[in-house]
Amino acid sequence: MEDNKFEFVQLEENLSEHIAAPHYSYWKSVFRKFFSSKIAILMLVISAAVILMSIIQPMISGFDPNHNPNINNPSMKFLYPSLQYPFGTDGVGVNIFDSVWAGTRTSLEISIIATTITTVLGVIVGAFWGYSKKLDAIMIELYNMVANIPFTLIVMVLMYVMGAGKWQLIFALSVTSWLGVAYFIRVQVMIIRDREYNLASRCLGTPTYKVLIHNVMPYLISVIVTSVSRDIPNYISYEVFLGYIGIGLKEEEASLGRMIQEYAQYMQSYPHIFWIPVFISALISVSLYIVGQTLADASDPRTHMM
Repeated sequence: MEDNKFEFVQLEENLSEHIAAPHYSYWKSVFRKFFSSKIAILMLVISAAVILMSIIQPMISGFDPNHNPNINNPSMKFLYPSLQYPFGTDGVGVNIFDSVWAGTRTSLEISIIATTITTVLGVIVGAFWGYSKKLDAIMIELYNMVANIPFTLIVMVLMYVMGAGKWQLIFALSVTSWLGVAYFIRVQVMIIRDREYNLASRCLGTPTYKVLIHNVMPYLISVIVTSVSRDIPNYISYEVFLGYIGIGLKEEEASLGRMIQEYAQYMQSYPHIFWIPVFISALISVSLYIVGQTLADASDPRTHMM
């Protein structure tokens, strides 16, 4: 009588090495975590809409703060919002809608360029600063000297010396602020550098830059994103503040800060003229900060564990 209850199974030597765990994708987990926040999605949509408007609208309108066709037309002054002028006009007949988006573009350019310079320099210097004990002794003294001087005071003095202008403002904002980012990265690197796998890499003769790139930097993604999400809104706020006190950009350069400075005199008589650029500035800062902080939290691998 034949026994059909059993059948031979072919032996597979590699089967024992198979890892019975679900596939893990870092960036897929990051985006899943980020898009699970409804507030972050809303703020991302708002940020994207504001950035697109600041890029597209000035190209369509061709706004030029030095050329105002309504300057000699008294009937165009202080018009209230309408379909033709969504934000109304100011005391010299300038279309506030065009002016706001041109100023938003300038403010975003300054903040993004300054943040890029600060982050790149800060991350590179901070990585070597935290890994090299010899460099640490030099850089910590430099940091202590600069950190004891208020950042706003440094920027104001540099702007008074160099004069108003977009590139002067970018230089003043980033010339010392990268040291703060570098110190922040240095602390994080010092936490990671003496772990066993890094010590093993050093014993095997792995170059320092390879250890930093392959062993250290992947752990700092969330830290870097946190720094960027904090710096972009901060630089927008600094531009608005410096423009408000009159030492930011030149008069012919549109910006949110300069608009707030010019329209402050109308706060009682025509309050909408003043509050529109203030609202746009606050909207950009808050939305970018929330998006950045949520992305920083999502990029931390520890938040991916179920």
